[in-house]
Amino acid sequence: MDFVFALHSHLPYVLNHGRWPHGSDWICEAAIDTYLPLLAQLEQLERDQIATPLTIGITPILANQLASPVFRDEQEAYFAQRLKTCGEAAESLAGTGDAHLLPLARYWERHLLELRDRFRKYNGDLAAAFRHHEEAGRVELISCAATHGFLPLLSRDESIRLQLGLGRAEHRRIFGRDPDGLWLPECAYRPRGPWQPIPGGPAIPDRAGIEEFVTEAGYRYFFVDSHLAAAGHAFRLYGASGGSAEGGEIVNSPYRAYRVAGSQGPTPVNAFVRDPVSSRQVWSRQEGYPGDEWYLEFHKIRWPGGLKYWRVSAPGSDLGDKQPYNPEQARHRAGDHARHFVSLLGRIAAQAGGQGGQGGQGGQHAVQGGPASAPSAAPASSVIAVPFDTELFGHWWYEGVDFLGQVYRELGRQAVVTPVTARDHLRQLPADRAVHLTTGSWGANGDFSMWLNPGTEWTWPRLWAIEATFWDAAPSALAAPAQHLVLAQAAREMLLAMASDWQFIISTGAVTDYAVKRFTEHCSDAEFLISALMPDATHLSAAQSRAAELWERDHVFPEILGAIKLVSDGKALS
Repeated sequence: MDFVFALHSHLPYVLNHGRWPHGSDWICEAAIDTYLPLLAQLEQLERDQIATPLTIGITPILANQLASPVFRDEQEAYFAQRLKTCGEAAESLAGTGDAHLLPLARYWERHLLELRDRFRKYNGDLAAAFRHHEEAGRVELISCAATHGFLPLLSRDESIRLQLGLGRAEHRRIFGRDPDGLWLPECAYRPRGPWQPIPGGPAIPDRAGIEEFVTEAGYRYFFVDSHLAAAGHAFRLYGASGGSAEGGEIVNSPYRAYRVAGSQGPTPVNAFVRDPVSSRQVWSRQEGYPGDEWYLEFHKIRWPGGLKYWRVSAPGSDLGDKQPYNPEQARHRAGDHARHFVSLLGRIAAQAGGQGGQGGQGGQHAVQGGPASAPSAAPASSVIAVPFDTELFGHWWYEGVDFLGQVYRELGRQAVVTPVTARDHLRQLPADRAVHLTTGSWGANGDFSMWLNPGTEWTWPRLWAIEATFWDAAPSALAAPAQHLVLAQAAREMLLAMASDWQFIISTGAVTDYAVKRFTEHCSDAEFLISALMPDATHLSAAQSRAAELWERDHVFPEILGAIKLVSDGKALS
């Protein structure tokens, strides 16, 4: 049975928008916690001749940042600040009850120095480092919508086409090849049908489904959460009681890739379904591995300095009761969990081949399972797909990158489950069944409520108005070279305002002020620039000056004008 491990790497545009706490420090922390350790793990596995057919999504807006000289300078400054903290740890800890933590401060210092050396080896270009691994045939890189816009709620088809087509073009520019796969932002999907997200808002009686835009853009597959494939109903695993398709009943198993009904053309788009059993073991702090007592505690930080010295400790323990972190013990535990995870995959494969019961749902402490056996082989077309946010590994779960590496080592020691990239699975085993996906996402409640709720509803009418005026103004602006600078930057600001991150952050309530500021800032800039493109506008010169300033701040998508022209002309951007 095939196994597809997929990672989705994304951060909104933060360069040139301050540093701490939610500016460039955001991406620098992700690089130290996740991207650099992941690259180090891939290199170590390559040296050890361990195959790592990992499917890695990098959003175009993140790729633009990882390849930027501004990021390189910000990351160097961040390393300097963190190393200064480590150097001051001895004085900070002396004479306190935490003096015994000094060896951990030295551990963090060594770790940071190793990562800084690696960063400099890559000349500060992490996008190029990931590209190297794909060119070596070790991973598959996939793309996303340009700025991670929430596609089902965008009001103009042109906006969806620009998000998808520009995202594909930027992937090709930065990574040197067209991506086969797409990460739908927030795994959000809606089928063809009537569209009116807000009562009294804009309405379209029959609008194309997301899969139609994805097919048009040239992608071959995307990932969905399991409830979308189950059409809103609980599906039955192969081998479960009553789990056959007898009597005309269609059972949507998560363990296969499907052609998405509604996708037309010579290369229809497919959907990989997230396995709810094995994925829960990895992302759930309550039920899965990250909550193990030996792992680094994410929430307890020592100030001043911001270093983490403690482990999760006993379940439910207060922050004041956390015990000192032990890196060696934590790495050992990551190996235990990797063995348990691969054993779990083997049991899932056996069940998919007709074994009774659902089993295989051992919790975080059930790590003694031995090698899997599969007396009844899974169907040849079966696949276990487990997509996650990349930042889970290393940032939220510090030992997660070690776990990932150990998973690939363990997979090489058994013959029940075969790790493959998503691209290779479809090449070898094209989907032979179609599925009608239902509306939904992988967010809370499985719907759109994290992005459209009473706290965020105000954002959408403003964004829809910007979309309408932009696309109405685009044809005449394209015909006037003097307006090109303004048109291009207006598109960038509109796309940055579309990022799904702003509504998500508002909904979580964590840093609402920051998300509101960023959303309104990009909207205001887009509105001013678009207004200068109107036939009766008299402030084109001022808009040109402002567009030049904004290009220095929001320096992304250098070839956007060509993409706007193709979309405006009604041509596909594939």
